[in-house]
This record gives sequence, C-alpha cells and structure tokens, in this order.
Amino acid sequence: MARISPAGALAVSILALSTSAILVRWSAAPSVVVAFYRVLFTLLLLAPVALLRNRGDFRALSLGDAGVAIVTGVALAVHFAAWFESLNWTSVAASVTLVQTQPVFVAIGAYLLLDERITVRTVGGIALALAGAAVMSVGDLLADSVFAGTALYGNALALIGGVMAAGYVLAGRSLRQRIALLPYVSVVYGSCTLTLLTIALAGGDPLLGYPPREWMLFLAMAVGPGVFGHTVVNWALAHVDSSVVSVSLLGEPVGASLLALFLLAEVPGTATVFGGIVVLTGILVTARAR
Repeated sequence: MARISPAGALAVSILALSTSAILVRWSAAPSVVVAFYRVLFTLLLLAPVALLRNRGDFRALSLGDAGVAIVTGVALAVHFAAWFESLNWTSVAASVTLVQTQPVFVAIGAYLLLDERITVRTVGGIALALAGAAVMSVGDLLADSVFAGTALYGNALALIGGVMAAGYVLAGRSLRQRIALLPYVSVVYGSCTLTLLTIALAGGDPLLGYPPREWMLFLAMAVGPGVFGHTVVNWALAHVDSSVVSVSLLGEPVGASLLALFLLAEVPGTATVFGGIVVLTGILVTARAR
C-alpha cells in the first residue's frame, strides 16, 4: 500500500462507488437485506486478512476507540439502510447527489462537536447545497415522471443517509490517525453488519431463498463499492486531507448518473440536473473552505 498513489486510489474508489446505486437497483431483494449482505460479504473478505496481518493492532485497540468504532458502524448501517431504500422512491441522480451532501453535514458537525471555525464561504456553500436540494425535491414533485409522487420521500431518505455518512466520516477522520486500516474497518463493518441484521429481522425481511443472480449482485457490491470503494476511501483518509476526499467523492453522483442513463435508461429531469449542479457546487465550496 505504501507504493500506491492516494490520488490514483481515490480515482479507483470513485469508479467503484459509482456502480453502487446501479447494483442496488438491479437487485429485487429488500433494501435492508441488500445492505446487510453487501457489508457482510465485505467483512468476510477483509477480516481474515486483518486477523493475519494486524493481530497486534486488535490487541492494542483501546476500549474507548473500539466503542467509537462500534457507534460509527451503527451510523454506517443507518446510512446504507436509508440510502438504499431511497433508490426505490427517487431517481439515481437525485439519490446519489443528495447522499453525497455529507461534506456539508461534516462542516456543521465539526463546528458543533469539534469547535472548528466556520467561515462565510462555508456558510455560503452549505446554503447553496441546501438550496439545490430544495430545487431537486420541488422539481421532482412537479415533474411528470415515474418518481413524481414519491421523490420527496426518497430525497429525504437520501439526506438522512448523507447525515449518517457525515458522522461516519467525522469519526473515521479521528480514529484512522490511531488505528490501522483493516482493524478499523473490521470493527466498523462488524458493527454495521449486526445493526443491519437486527433491522432486517425486526422488519421480517427474508434472509435466504434468493436466486443465484441476487447472490452475485451482493458479492459484486462487496467487491466493488465495498472493498475498492469505501475501504480504499478509509485508507485515503490517513494519507489525504478529509476535505480532498470529500471533494473527490463528488465524482460519484456524476458517474452514477451516467451509468443510470446508459444502463437503466433513466434520464434525469431538468430540475434534477439544475438542482444537482447547485448541490455539487455547494459541496465543493464547503469542502474547499474547510
């Protein structure tokens, strides 16, 4: 890993993350079940390597850091559950753009929880992003599309996913300075898996009986967005400033929207495109100001 360029790694992670929404849309399983197997399979791929290579790091993990990592996993589980469900109610372009508002909520959280200074540019970026989100939601309600009647609910779920992602990033920025990558993601993904399992069981969603196609999609989500997406982003957080990572993640809505256009024949409406541009501009201003 020491020979890998952080910029190159981030580029790979954005490409991998851009496939996530498409894979979720292709699956016919309940959204919580999809999220559960994505994280479970990612954990099964990474945990054995972590135990072989980083056993000492697990023993050195303090109870405080372990507790924060567990809570971070719960936040990640809510992020996945809310975002995956949003894809059933709104367009890929709107969902992925709104869930990527996490830098805006990171800035707010850092100001409230970490006593970080907030500048006029940061406030302007937050206002831009929220205005763009409003344009997307109102435009979807008025548009004559398949999601016209449900877009507001789907967009709200995506925003909840963005808030939870912000908590995940804030905790990761701190913990990754002290904890090696694989032990950190093993604890976080383990907590996330158990949380999603609890949600699925509480909702009565079936965990078995899916056709081979679904299991292949679950595995593809784990290998692509899981290992080469989120895990590489977590690695980059120890080598690159978090604002750079946040700005890089703006490539995901663009990539996912293009894939949705070609693979799902999903053409975003005018309000979605215009509002999305405003949201991305607001995120960019916020991240650069920080």
